[in-house]
Amino acid sequence: MRELRVSLFEMSMCLSNAMDLVSPAVVDHHKRVAYIASGIAAEIGLPEKAQEDLIMAGILHDIGAISLKDRLDVLSFEADSTGSHAESGYRLIKTFAAFSGIAPLVRYHHLQWENGKGLNFKGNKVPLLCHVLHLADRIAVLIDSKEEILRQSKNICRKITKNSGKKFVPEFVDAFCSLSKRESFWFDTMSSSISLVLTGKIRASTIELNLKELLNLAGLFSKIIDFRSCFTATHSSGVAASAEALAKLLGLEEYECRLIKIAGYLHDLGKLAIPAEILEKPSRLTREENNIIKRHPYYTYRIIETVKGLDVINSWASFHHECLDGKGYPFRQKGKDIPLGARIIAVADIFTALTENRPYRVGMSRERVLQGLMSMAKNSAVDPGIVSVLKRNYTKINSIRIAAQSEESAEYENFRRHVS
Repeated sequence: MRELRVSLFEMSMCLSNAMDLVSPAVVDHHKRVAYIASGIAAEIGLPEKAQEDLIMAGILHDIGAISLKDRLDVLSFEADSTGSHAESGYRLIKTFAAFSGIAPLVRYHHLQWENGKGLNFKGNKVPLLCHVLHLADRIAVLIDSKEEILRQSKNICRKITKNSGKKFVPEFVDAFCSLSKRESFWFDTMSSSISLVLTGKIRASTIELNLKELLNLAGLFSKIIDFRSCFTATHSSGVAASAEALAKLLGLEEYECRLIKIAGYLHDLGKLAIPAEILEKPSRLTREENNIIKRHPYYTYRIIETVKGLDVINSWASFHHECLDGKGYPFRQKGKDIPLGARIIAVADIFTALTENRPYRVGMSRERVLQGLMSMAKNSAVDPGIVSVLKRNYTKINSIRIAAQSEESAEYENFRRHVS
């Protein structure tokens, strides 16, 4: 089997970038928190491993904030309490081995120091690094991106110092105030090249995932994408399973079938940039809302292209709304320009969507699903050969889809039980 090696740091950054696209107000927030936290840790003299853990936790710390409102609410300095988004983020990432060490940092990143009481929470010991991350997060939300940064630095330091002991660890506050005297610290924090700055600070940028690990991480990504709504909570798992089944029936190699499954998990990554309020809207979308939805495969493409080694997976995942007649979106590709993998994902996506319950309708019957797909094939929207394979093997593929989505549904219910 061919080797595929992908950077863990680049994958983490692409997830962070996807989440930051939801609103201009949150752009680069994750990265700023990561940079500030690592700077404070270095100023205190914490080991490199701790600094790197803080960078990884920083770029992922708000992944549990499901709605746009959740993201915007935590940007208020005063809105600083242990919220459900921190627990959600912890529950999501702790299952992936490479993130298990930073998961507790995400869980407690809004816990206040309270003169030492913040070392414990509900009977659990709280890692001290959580309080570095907490401080960095609150510093980041005080920054006004529209104002010149050096004009703000003294006021930010003053407000943080005022909360020393109560909200923040005094030693960490002193380290920040020392760090804040360096213009370079603020310039790096606000730099448009902050991703490169972080890459240079972390050895984790050299950690590579093999195909199996990438598949597991893609599965985690699909949960982060889909668990935002009870109506789409299992969608990507259904697409991934259906696409893999179709690929096998079409005679693709095992390696390519694995890539198809990864592409299925990632195909809606760009939806992290779409407000959940639109995705969950029970009534018909307005033209403007439809245009916002149409952005998601474009975002998927631009996000995944930042990860070296994922070119094939990216084209398969991102072109799933392209049509053979050139009337799809957003790239208006047509015919042979659309790779086979993308055609498979397109059919799997439609098949899964039609069979699922949605806010505006119940899942469709076999007859209606096939009728819809065959009509699309006849009109050159999707590949008729792939639709024929699905038609001949409908029961088998549908059983695989149901099994995958049932398993994911159980995980979703367990997740909601712990965070609600």
